[in-house]
Amino acid sequence: MDATRMAELPGELQYIQYEHKLEAQYLPAIRALISKDLSEPYSIYVYRYFLYQWGHLCYMALDPIDASLIGVIICKLEPHASHSPPTLRGYIAMLAVSSSYRGHGVATSLVKKAIHAMTQRNADEVVLETEETNIPAMRLYERLGFLRSKKLHRYYLNGNSAYRLVLLLKSIDPDSAADLSLDDVDHIPS
Repeated sequence: MDATRMAELPGELQYIQYEHKLEAQYLPAIRALISKDLSEPYSIYVYRYFLYQWGHLCYMALDPIDASLIGVIICKLEPHASHSPPTLRGYIAMLAVSSSYRGHGVATSLVKKAIHAMTQRNADEVVLETEETNIPAMRLYERLGFLRSKKLHRYYLNGNSAYRLVLLLKSIDPDSAADLSLDDVDHIPS
């Protein structure tokens, strides 16, 4: 693929919301793309857990020429009881972009679409974990307003540590919020 096409491609990409009817066509590609880059091995059941319940929060970036998968973001949105009162927490479980398409805004577009979908559903915050060594991911999320809330030592199966990042979508009363998701047990790295 020539550099001119690569420079123009992100504007032409198709961004579509995941739907269950797309599973046969895209789930194998989603699994392959994510398993290339993320530290944790996931079974088909982990993908289905997210995609069946929260497909409306998951987006794919597709090549406009052949509809092949270029990038994907997988998320969820649930009540979170560690805050008082409980919050509605969005969670970015997985984000991956094909290596040949990185640096062109694809990941940023996917994250913005997911955040927008969560905001439309009244989310109070969005959280995620990312390896401390994944500098491009840290920059992306921090550029979008995420803050580091906790370092998670030896968090991943490969022994690497992570940061938990939080994006507050609504203000939280400091007198009623114990801390920003420091006691979570979510463990699906992104």
